[in-house]
Parts: sequence; C-alpha cells; structure tokens
Amino acid sequence: MNWEAINAIAQLISSIGVVASLWYLAVQVHRSTRIAKLSAQDAATTALRDVTRPFAENPEVGRIWRIGLENLDALSADEKARFFHVAFQFLKAMETIHFHYAYGLMEEPVWRGWRNLYEHYLATPGLEFYWSIRHNLFSERFQEFIAGLDRPAQRLTVANLLGQEKIDK
Repeated sequence: MNWEAINAIAQLISSIGVVASLWYLAVQVHRSTRIAKLSAQDAATTALRDVTRPFAENPEVGRIWRIGLENLDALSADEKARFFHVAFQFLKAMETIHFHYAYGLMEEPVWRGWRNLYEHYLATPGLEFYWSIRHNLFSERFQEFIAGLDRPAQRLTVANLLGQEKIDK
C-alpha cells in the first residue's frame, strides 16, 4: 500500500467522521428546538393559569371578573379598578402567548386553541372597553394581531358559557 492510498483512506474516514458529526449535531439541534417549543408552550399555559387561578380560588375576584366581562356598569369603582388590573394581567399573558407563536415557539394546532380563546374574551364588552382605552400598553405587533381577530358568532366565556349570564349585544 502506498502513501497515496493511505491518504485517500484517511480522507474517506475523515469525511465519514464529519458527516456523522453533522448528523449528530442536527439531531441535537432538532431535540433542543423541540424542548424549547415545549418549554414555551408550558410557560404560556403557566402564565395564563397564574392570572386566572385567583378567579377559582377567590370567589370575590371570580365574581368581579365574570360580571366585568359582560357589564362594567354593574361594578363599583373599586371593583372596576380590580377588573382593570386583572384585565391588564390577562392581556399581558395573552401577549406573551402570542409572541411565543410569532417567534415559532408554539405549534399551529396549539396556537389555534389560544387564538379561539382570545376571540371569545376580547369580544366581551368589558375587555373591549379596557382594550379601547389601554391598548397602547401593549406592543404594536400584538395590537395588530388583536385588530385582525374575528368576532365569534356566539362568544363563550366564563361569564356566559352556561347561558346563565345576561349578554349585552
């Protein structure tokens, strides 16, 4: 065997090593991307869960949210202030979820569920009013997204899901 043959074999082995390394790297990047997406989806769910948990744990906060969604005039000034505070937190969590999707960290089927939720809640009189006076607290990208949402034919929220609350149309 001469030096040229040995050199050719060495180059072949090196090439195979490079290809194997690139394949391994691609697999690791794919796994890392998948983990990042799952983490982002979990963070989005956690963000909204943290905002809405008080509705279930504190009957008074739940009552204010439920009534405020449909009829702000039925709330006292203090209750309206609490509703607006919660509305801000709720919409900020929604904005975070939207950005996870916009930056490719959330898969389309998962995003569709969130988008459907947005359409129902943002069509309520209480959140529509809040958005009309405080939309500038949110990014332009999120404002554009909200502007492009369709109004559902029948909006369903915690306030009217069972048909027991008055809905002003």
